[in-house]
Amino acid sequence: MLELVETNPRVNVQESEYQRLLGLPENYSMRGRTRELADAARRWYAENGRPWFYARQVNALKLADGQLSVEGTGFSSKQLHDQFIAARADSAVLVAVSAGRECEEHARQLWRESKPDEYFFMEMFGSAVVEHLVTVASGHICGWADQNGAAALPHYSPGYSGWDISDQIKLWNLLHGNGARHLEGNLEVMETGMLRPKKSLLTLLGVTRDLERARSLAKLIPCENCSLPGCQYRRTLYRQAPPQIEDVRALLPNAPGNGGNRKNASVLKAGVQYAINLRALEKWSKERLQLEFSRDGMVEARFRYEGTTCSNMGRALEFDYRVKLASTDDRRRILEMQCAPAAGDTGHQSQCEYLNNAEGLMRNIAGDKPLLGRPLSDVLQWKREYNPSGCFCDLARREHKWGLVLEVIHFALARRERELANGQAEIILG
Repeated sequence: MLELVETNPRVNVQESEYQRLLGLPENYSMRGRTRELADAARRWYAENGRPWFYARQVNALKLADGQLSVEGTGFSSKQLHDQFIAARADSAVLVAVSAGRECEEHARQLWRESKPDEYFFMEMFGSAVVEHLVTVASGHICGWADQNGAAALPHYSPGYSGWDISDQIKLWNLLHGNGARHLEGNLEVMETGMLRPKKSLLTLLGVTRDLERARSLAKLIPCENCSLPGCQYRRTLYRQAPPQIEDVRALLPNAPGNGGNRKNASVLKAGVQYAINLRALEKWSKERLQLEFSRDGMVEARFRYEGTTCSNMGRALEFDYRVKLASTDDRRRILEMQCAPAAGDTGHQSQCEYLNNAEGLMRNIAGDKPLLGRPLSDVLQWKREYNPSGCFCDLARREHKWGLVLEVIHFALARRERELANGQAEIILG
């Protein structure tokens, strides 16, 4: 049974991988301000970062009815199920990696100090550390598999295409429930599936003893997606990068070598008429909104709503909104919408309708998905009742909040696209 515990792994992020995450062309030579910022982030992390990773093998796999079950826990990813079936996987390895809380806290402090350039490079180096840790852990797993007459498959994580991010909760429970308790306090999975610290990753690797079957399926060879240098178990050349935690190339459509003239690079118009005050949109986009960009151009937005109940002396309540958007090529269509009380919130229980019919209210809140399947820009023409009450008791109040959330997301993305189109991304990159 394989178990790996590393609480102080050596971190050696390759320059090429760091540049890739920064959105720079492969042949770009960092110099001047860019070089200074990149080195400063690397140096700070070397002195203060506390990375770790943990991995554990599981043998109780079940593949039936289009679903993968690990130790009795079912997962929603059909892609992962089909991969395991194709390779005839008979076990798997659960993996958790993290760049540590210090990285995220330092980046947040840089932002508070009005140092956006330093913040950006620190964020990207944290992402590079996570990818490096996954690569190192995968290398150990490949070595162990090879010594035992088996082969490891590429890692796959909740949030990747075809695997809902909410399954992170299940994956963490499997890890934490048996063998990873010594990592208590180092990682938290929120109800929405978001990880804290965010520079972390949970992933799953299949293991098969049918080597011929694995070799015959070229797409299942992890070496093509693994950049670990000098690996003695490499079976083929490194060809492409795995899906990234945050791919800033999605933010830099006009950067050199990044296809700045591709069709539909921007689909969100700036200077449009919003129902929400612009100063409020500006404030909330900075303080309450988080955007994560995937390699395929999709965006995941998370918004924290804070309000008070209308009765019971105005109890404070907090709700987390999650919206997944398609790429610009697909007009930023709204693919997923979720709303739920924030972890630890109790204020929602003081709402009048909750006291009358708690189950019904929570079912309605979870079921409201206005504009699902439509382009994000449709929020600008959405006719809804103005109802700024803090409660969620009726549809009008809930739709008002959804309109607020979608307008904040539209405002933030449109502004980013406008700034990049004007070449302001070059200022960030030095």
